[in-house]
Amino acid sequence: MMWQDFVFLAGSVLSITFLAPTVRDTNARVPLGSSVPSMTIGSVYSFTYATMGMTFSALGSLGVAVMWSLIAFYRAPGPQTGPKNILQFVRSLARQGHDLVTTAIDSSGPSTTDREQAAD
Repeated sequence: MMWQDFVFLAGSVLSITFLAPTVRDTNARVPLGSSVPSMTIGSVYSFTYATMGMTFSALGSLGVAVMWSLIAFYRAPGPQTGPKNILQFVRSLARQGHDLVTTAIDSSGPSTTDREQAAD
């Protein structure tokens, strides 16, 4: 057993401890732009630690991912709760990405000065 496994577990336990008041506070509102990426990172870390044989680190990171999931589900601003918040966030990202690409394409089209070059 590696000592690093326990160090990462300790960090995760601290994170869980610090996140618990947010989960318990019914008035807390955490933007999905913070909670969903944190939830995703915790999940990826958990999987990564598990593939490295760092069981305690994997469980700690899974706990952090669960805490961020609860925050995303129940402490996001807006009227809805639960997994619908994650779907709303993904749809919002897709819409923002589409708008960004559309704006970039529209603004990078040829201008009239590019088409009207003087012959030398």
